[in-house]
Amino acid sequence: MIQAKELTEKLEMFACMQCGKCSAGCPESGKSGLNIRRIIRELTVSPLCELKQTDPLWDCTSCSACTLRCPRGLQPHELIIGLRGALIETGEIPVTARDSLEAVFKHGNPWGRAKQKREEWTEGLAIKNLSDSQAEILYYVCCAAAYDPRVQNVARSLAGIFNESGSDFGILGIEESCCGSETRRMGEAGLFEMIVEDNMKLFNSRGVKHIVATSPHCFDALKNKYNAEAITVQHYTQYVAGLLDGGKLSLTKNLDKIVAYHDPCYLGKQNDIYDEPREILKAIPGINYLEFDRRREKSLCCEGGGGRMWLEGTNTGERLAETRVKDAAEMGVDIIATACPFCLLTLEDAVKITGFEEKILIKDISELIVEAL
Repeated sequence: MIQAKELTEKLEMFACMQCGKCSAGCPESGKSGLNIRRIIRELTVSPLCELKQTDPLWDCTSCSACTLRCPRGLQPHELIIGLRGALIETGEIPVTARDSLEAVFKHGNPWGRAKQKREEWTEGLAIKNLSDSQAEILYYVCCAAAYDPRVQNVARSLAGIFNESGSDFGILGIEESCCGSETRRMGEAGLFEMIVEDNMKLFNSRGVKHIVATSPHCFDALKNKYNAEAITVQHYTQYVAGLLDGGKLSLTKNLDKIVAYHDPCYLGKQNDIYDEPREILKAIPGINYLEFDRRREKSLCCEGGGGRMWLEGTNTGERLAETRVKDAAEMGVDIIATACPFCLLTLEDAVKITGFEEKILIKDISELIVEAL
């Protein structure tokens, strides 16, 4: 049994008026047994609750749609994170989640890849390493962009963009470690605190004042959860939009493609960054830009956040990424553009599953920029 009264009081869940907007906005509601309104009601009625590792709590993508829609300004998704933490303390955690958390602790990334391989993506590129150089900007690469073969091209694209614009940037190389975003979202608060402490020591020792991040997940954690007031943190779309506005980057090649933008939850819903990615896409010559019907704060979640990259959900229906691809096919879209490694991977899986692999490409915005340079 889990003592939940302290958690619900801390998050002010007793102010919930049971309107149901959280459940109505939840992308997993109806697909699985996850019902955040019911969870809040049961926890506020009884100080004790019984949860197991098979509970739908693990279906949450932490997209924060529930929080965005709450008329009382509560944070239901934080309640789920807290309950996951209580489950971890009792040992009720899915094996894949446990393994990814152990990998972060031992190897500094949730895939358990060797630290020595973290900068292999830089082969043949001219990039400063802050272990022996100084730079105005720390390019925070992200575990996915450092290790996943598909997402490594995003890191290489961004490095090329920074070099093309004359930006003074560097990386941490094998010293870079996980930001801890998904560690926190899976409920392992203690490990997240340790990650923050270690990363901040490293940032300070390297004189870091400005960070540009590949992933919205890294961006969100570094900007909103680290309390690093002396460090400016930007997502790369914000930084690149500034380069275009300042005339430091010129896009000249015509792409002649129909493109729609998929809003990542951690960039849009959680940080209100909607315009910069669109400004970049519209600046690329030849692009016929279209908008999805479900966009901006109402955008579909790809189901990659909240640790779901290492968790299997309980629902057996169509994944939201597949729905997104089918929407794009109906619109006649050539390319779905996004700005998140997790969205990139889930959407690429979806085009294969739905049979649209030959018709629709999934591209990160950085890759389209490089094509237009």
